Amino acid sequence: MRIIADRDRCVGAGQCVLTEPAVFDQSEDDGTVLVQRDEVDGEILVSVQEAVHVCPSQALSLKQE
Repeated sequence: MRIIADRDRCVGAGQCVLTEPAVFDQSEDDGTVLVQRDEVDGEILVSVQEAVHVCPSQALSLKQE
């Protein structure tokens, strides 16, 4: 699955980073989401799906490749 992050929509809540710090980080400039890995699968996909679900601004989505 491919991770899509809309940085214009991101409010910098950091829930994605708390949910899966191996995949998500936050910009030091404005706190918006930074995606460390564009594609995920396997066990890490479950936590990435949770991060997408808990994002308060719905700035994250997944796309099947």
